[in-house]
Amino acid sequence: MVVHQDDLGEVGHEAFLLHGQLQKQADIAGAGADGSGNGSTMQAAASLKTAGFSLGGELETAVSVWTSQVKTVLQACAHISNHLDYSKKAHAADDEAIAASLRNRDGSAVSVSRIDEYLK
Repeated sequence: MVVHQDDLGEVGHEAFLLHGQLQKQADIAGAGADGSGNGSTMQAAASLKTAGFSLGGELETAVSVWTSQVKTVLQACAHISNHLDYSKKAHAADDEAIAASLRNRDGSAVSVSRIDEYLK
């Protein structure tokens, strides 16, 4: 398995950036919140329901589904970012351990051609 630490770091960083952007820009439930914490979309839904429009309930449902899906994507981004950060550190530690264990008697690194002899 070949893992390039920079690749892991870049993907993890992009997931982190996406998480931040989504958290700020995809919150339609909280956008334009009033004193009680209801966003403008939920305020509109309540007004429509009060006026007897069935659209009010449907709008509430749409906001709930949207919010749930955004939370799922946020969790996925956080998981990807955290996992890749962990993987990057773990693979670096593994590489160091392997390099330390593959030394000649004089302490110098074992060459790749020499390692290849053990695999035949």
